[in-house]
Amino acid sequence: MPTTRADLHVKVLDEAVVERAKAAGVDVLVYAPHFTRLPDVRERADRFSDDELLVVPGREVFTGSYRDRRHLLAIGLEDPVPDFVTLSGALSAFDEQDAAVLAPHPTFLNVSLSAGDLSRYREQIDAVETYNPKLLSHHCKRARSIANAHDIPAFASTYAHLPRTIGEVWTEFDTDIESEADLVAALRDGVERRTYHHHGVRHRTRSFTEKLHLAYENSWEKVDRLFLSGTEPTHPRHIAYDGRFDDVSVY
Repeated sequence: MPTTRADLHVKVLDEAVVERAKAAGVDVLVYAPHFTRLPDVRERADRFSDDELLVVPGREVFTGSYRDRRHLLAIGLEDPVPDFVTLSGALSAFDEQDAAVLAPHPTFLNVSLSAGDLSRYREQIDAVETYNPKLLSHHCKRARSIANAHDIPAFASTYAHLPRTIGEVWTEFDTDIESEADLVAALRDGVERRTYHHHGVRHRTRSFTEKLHLAYENSWEKVDRLFLSGTEPTHPRHIAYDGRFDDVSVY
């Protein structure tokens, strides 16, 4: 039976990342950096894809306000969708493009879909993340319980913000995935898959380092200074969106 090993959510992409992914036997990476417009994400993904490693562009969209945000990971978008729009507005935009919609780190802090959100939007969510190195064991247990309760397929990812985390976590699909369209189909069709991660001191150390990075990543001062002016590339009122999201913008 053909299988494909995928890391469905990474934030970093360079030569070192590609080398580590290949050495770990990863076939597919989903590259979804924060606050970066889709055309730029796609250009970089294309640049690092080759016959050994498929890099697929993704968008982790921040819905709601920064203080009460819900993250959604969309794969298969053709048209850009900005951050800081309503949750329903983002889901509608994804649905119009037949994108696969994933729920990263559910119920984690104030940055994730709640159990109630997943119940309400069950038909629009294609997979729930049940493991990444930033999560604690009780977060993973709760995510698995929610996925099982709503019969939503699971996935795992490195959620890597640091290159050394690449290769530590993966999802193995029971199908060949050779293109972005193949990955979207596998996710939307609920293709059988299994999730894996390494264990031991090295994995715990890399997980701890990713957790340290999380503290800086979620600094309000950082985002307030860099993003909420309205001029950043994924702000909903940026000129690039031509007013298309004004009715669902929260800023």
